[in-house]
Amino acid sequence: MLVAAAVSPCPPLLVPEVAAGAAPELEPARAACTEALAVLAQARPDLLIVVGPAAEGGRGTFPAGSSGDFRGFGVDLGVRLGTGASAGSGPDDGAPSRPLPASLAVGAWLLATAGWTASPVEGLGVGEQLAPERCAEAGRGLAERAERVALLVMGDGSACRTVKAPGYLDPRAEGFDASTARALGAADVRALAELDAPLAYALKAAGRAPWQVLAGAADGAGLRGRALYEDAPYGVGYTVAAWS
Repeated sequence: MLVAAAVSPCPPLLVPEVAAGAAPELEPARAACTEALAVLAQARPDLLIVVGPAAEGGRGTFPAGSSGDFRGFGVDLGVRLGTGASAGSGPDDGAPSRPLPASLAVGAWLLATAGWTASPVEGLGVGEQLAPERCAEAGRGLAERAERVALLVMGDGSACRTVKAPGYLDPRAEGFDASTARALGAADVRALAELDAPLAYALKAAGRAPWQVLAGAADGAGLRGRALYEDAPYGVGYTVAAWS
């Protein structure tokens, strides 16, 4: 049963070593993520599952100890699910060989930074175009994994908020982000389940599928939400929320 969830954006820029001189710009988002993770720890879960968007090759489940890194972003920093982060770390002696997708690597970094020890940690990468009904089905399956399950849900909103955004300016983006931020902050399962998947894809909102996995997991759980951060730096919608 799902007992708590934290929602976080997933840009590698959340990692200060990746952001370099721009790191202070996302410090409020990092602080909000730390607060959301504290809510998860207080729920005393038996299992924490990090859910995030993934490309075709990075879809599927990732067991505890799965590793990833930020070398593709110019930083020799590795992470593992549930085992912390260290400079230059990566797959080695018996660790799972399939690397974490970037979203789950950011989640692993957040957990390491927060000193997560409350439960074992696993990962689930979901495809950006996974149909809403399949997202819901996956979420229901996650909620059944243990008596007390918590989710760390990684995902960005639209990438079309300004002319300098990755997807350029789209007038629909601001309204889409506002409605999803409201739903995430209020733990509105129905609103998340009804998100327009084609619109989300057009707006490059990579969080749509993970959010709908969350909706499936939380259906009937009676969780309440609290918004902790909402902004659109770099023209991309970022929301942090905690459900308990």
